[in-house]
Amino acid sequence: MTLQFLITALVVVVAPGTGVIYTLAIGLGQGRRAATWAALGCTLGIVPHLLAAMLELAALLHTSALLFQAVKFAGVAYLLWLAWQALKSDDALAVRPNRRSDPAPRIARRGALINILNPKLSIFFLALLPPFLSGDASTATIEMLNLGAVFMGLTFVVFVLYGNFASAARNRLLASERAMRWLNRGFAAVFATLGARLAMEKAA
Repeated sequence: MTLQFLITALVVVVAPGTGVIYTLAIGLGQGRRAATWAALGCTLGIVPHLLAAMLELAALLHTSALLFQAVKFAGVAYLLWLAWQALKSDDALAVRPNRRSDPAPRIARRGALINILNPKLSIFFLALLPPFLSGDASTATIEMLNLGAVFMGLTFVVFVLYGNFASAARNRLLASERAMRWLNRGFAAVFATLGARLAMEKAA
């Protein structure tokens, strides 16, 4: 593992994406502990894509238009469902005061699905990891596992920081009904936009 890989991975993880938005929404709506579970779920959602890259299934996903489209549109549907949840005042992603936190496994499961249903992640790992391997075929698997573990560790830490930031702003924002209303609309719009962007993605 090199400093170049650490910097590359950190830049990728810090860049706001669907997982970051989800963790922020959970942090604002349900607090720090819930945001930590959201971060854990998003991190665990990386595992299938890492394994797919190691087993070269990502190459199949890259070349099979039907398989790519099936996974992609499942992801689009899920993002649109999250957008709908953000708009509903009594649902999981709604930001409102005096609400109980959802069960931790449910929060983590939703976060994991966000990444699992993004087919570009497998292709991303297939492209990201090989340049940082030593070139020794006998150690390639363990090297990819190590790089993947570091990427997942960075993901969890950065997402927890995002969640803590959202949780810290929670009390101030929840004091304003107007702010809550616009936050919910904003999260819904972001999830819908991310869904539309994913719908336009191509395998190549």
